[in-house]
Parts: sequence; structure tokens; C-alpha cells
Amino acid sequence: MTVLERACAKINLSLDVKGKRPDGYHEMDTIMQSVSLWDEVSVTLTDTPGIEVDINVDSLPKGLQNLAGKAGQEFFRYVNITNKGVKVYIKKNIPDKAGMAGGSSDAAAVIRGLNRLTGSRLSDRELYEICARVGSDVAFCLRGGTARATGRGEILRDLPGMPDCDIVLARPDFSVSTPELFARIDSCDIGTRPDGGRMERALERGDLRGVCREVGNVFEQVLPERAAVEGIKAELTRRGALASCMTGTGSVVFGLFEAGKAPAAWEIPGCKEIFFAKPLGKHV
Repeated sequence: MTVLERACAKINLSLDVKGKRPDGYHEMDTIMQSVSLWDEVSVTLTDTPGIEVDINVDSLPKGLQNLAGKAGQEFFRYVNITNKGVKVYIKKNIPDKAGMAGGSSDAAAVIRGLNRLTGSRLSDRELYEICARVGSDVAFCLRGGTARATGRGEILRDLPGMPDCDIVLARPDFSVSTPELFARIDSCDIGTRPDGGRMERALERGDLRGVCREVGNVFEQVLPERAAVEGIKAELTRRGALASCMTGTGSVVFGLFEAGKAPAAWEIPGCKEIFFAKPLGKHV
């Protein structure tokens, strides 16, 4: 009994950090968008208890050290299944350490697959409860589409879909430390903050240019490699992007283009990979 799930990447169209919460997490306010770049996740239900996670990238964790393994563990715990196991194989396409929720999306794919394979027929609310136990972005990755996330990222509200556009994803040749960025943002004054309300209204109007005017990410202001990111953004703009921004805590930088206006292929100095994508609607 095997299902093959798509684990779609996301970008943060806007991202603000409001401060540290009493539970140690940060209060987030972000508008996320799923995009047409995905991992392929094979989920097999077995009659032998245990969780196996294999992956086609040697440098990434396997087994319960991978979020996909934790997702399987939390699913079985939630539905009180003790006599079954799961084998997961992940074919990665989403770059790791990129701010695109590749690990969270793999975890969401496992939860979605096990819900089907076990016949549990859990409600969306129940599935989101499992997701919250695994990671902050997992619930969004389960549902996909366009949504505003608050709290530590697990409180979601659906928004009108992103207008059709082309998305260029540029992966720099450096990585970013997420803990370091959060530590930096705790110790500095943020200047300009994105306005999620204005972006919501632009989405309601189906106004791509209006959405692009509100794109922003506060983490760019505390990024050690800020100059390199600004250079990539400038190159995307030079080539016709209506807006460009780093996603999540990086390091991928995305550019938004009018539909059909993104060049078919190119190279950007300082980047080791370029991906082309479109916005996606909800998965569930």
C-alpha cells in the first residue's frame, strides 16, 4: 500500500517578526504562497511497526531525524495505531536551507499520505493538530495555496489566490543560519516592515502589481550577506521582475514577473541554481 505525494515548496510574499513570545517562539506575521517546485514523497504503509525515511541527498537526515519521520511518528500517535509502520522515500527537488519549507512540506506529505493509507479520514482540524506538533510551517504546507500565518506560523487564514505570474527562484552560493538571524532580529530595531493588510487587499483585487508593491522580508535587514542578496534582487529587477525578495530566513531570492515575461533560462552571478515556478492553489 503506497501513495506518491507531491511536497510543494513555498515562498513568503511578506514576512514580519513581531517579537519573542513567552514560550520561546517568535510572533510571526507572514503571507505564504505555494509554488510549482516540489519533492516527490513515496509513503508506504507496512505491517511492521517502525518508521523508515530514506532520501536521495546524502547530506540530509534520515529516519526520525528527518521531519518526515517525526510526522509519521506523530500521526501514528494521534490515531493510536501501534501495529503498523511506514517507509518513506523522498526525492528532493526543493533546495535545502533555502527558506522554502522543503522539510516541512515533506512532513506534510507524509501526514497526507498516511491519512489516506490508514483510512483514518481525519478532518482538516485534526490534521492541522498533528502538523502543529511537527513544525510551524507544516500546516500551511499541508493545505497550500495563499494564506496569512500568525502566531508561531501555525494559525492560518486563507487568502484569495495569487494572480497568475512567473516566479524565478535564485539560490545563492551561500547558506544562512536561521538561529543567527533570529538572534540578530531580537537585538536590533527593524526599520521598514511589510504591510500584510495592504497585500491582502491587493490579493482581493487580483492586483499583481499591488501585491508586488507590498513584498518584503524583515530578515533581509539583519542578514550578514545582505549586500549579496541586494545584488541578486537588483539583477532580477533589471531583467524585468516587478518585485524581488528573500524568502523565509533564506537563502533563496525570488522574483515575481508578469505571466510569460520571465526569461526562459539564465545565469545570475553569485547563484548556483535557478528555478522557474508558478503560484499554486490549495492542495487539500
